[in-house]
Amino acid sequence: MTASSILVTGAAGFAGRHVLAHVRASAAGHQVLAWSRRPHDDDRQVHWRQVDITDTHAVHQAITDAQPARILHLAGSPHVGQSWRNSLLPLQTNVLGTHHLLEAVRLHSPDSRVVVVTSAMIYQASTAPLTEDAPLVPSSPYGLSKLAQDQLALAAAHDDGLQVVVARPFNHIGPGQDPTFAISSFARQIALIEAGLAPAVLQVGNLDAERDLTDVRDVVDAYVRLLDHGRAGRPYNICTGTAHRIGDLLDHLIALARVPVTRTVDPERLRPSDMPRLVGDSTRIRAELGWAPQRPLQQTLADTLEWWRAAVAAGRVTA
Repeated sequence: MTASSILVTGAAGFAGRHVLAHVRASAAGHQVLAWSRRPHDDDRQVHWRQVDITDTHAVHQAITDAQPARILHLAGSPHVGQSWRNSLLPLQTNVLGTHHLLEAVRLHSPDSRVVVVTSAMIYQASTAPLTEDAPLVPSSPYGLSKLAQDQLALAAAHDDGLQVVVARPFNHIGPGQDPTFAISSFARQIALIEAGLAPAVLQVGNLDAERDLTDVRDVVDAYVRLLDHGRAGRPYNICTGTAHRIGDLLDHLIALARVPVTRTVDPERLRPSDMPRLVGDSTRIRAELGWAPQRPLQQTLADTLEWWRAAVAAGRVTA
């Protein structure tokens, strides 16, 4: 690979797809190697490789072959709610997978710059905006796995001298997100209702939780900046600094609906433990990298709904 080469693990996931779109739209001419557990066809800018991040031999061989200049590590289990039903999966992918990757970098490509994407779910619950120095006390199996991943990444920088930066994104949303996440679920249900494919009753979970939500496209911009300019051994929050009640965001989506809809609480969508409020402080990344979110939340909500409308119209989604 060239000096401008980028390896993206988990490239077929929600954020990964937006990273590839960002790179394709860039005039920088990056060479991109994309890892996924499933096979994909190459295109002019992206070379896909089927790699299971939990397979140590496959990871070591792929890093040896690629020798990437930069690595954005997105692969892992992304869902807080599902971690309560299967706590082994996030431990395998988030922790063991990250260990395999960092060990392969240490042995075979030690000059690579690496951004490891962890999560704001590693922080102790608080009503105040959380800085990178806030207590690390996760409240879910997912959060525990991301904390272990986070600490592995920082140890690789401090103990092994690798160029590893830690990204701690808060909640991010946008077009193409899996419908197991609240905002995407609401938008999908509305699109199906508008098409006459579902009853006009939205199934919802906890609407009182407050979350700091950033457009995934702005989050991707932060990742790319961290790849280029983040300081090794340093964590960076990625967030807006403003919390929004989930119920208020649902009201905004319902106002965009083309037909009347109502709502009902589905007990299956409630989590055993759910932070009432999660909001971050992004002073560090703003000051050091000049990053700031660009897209207003209302645009993100509208874009997400339009994405689902298009998916339903194209027959890619059924009730």
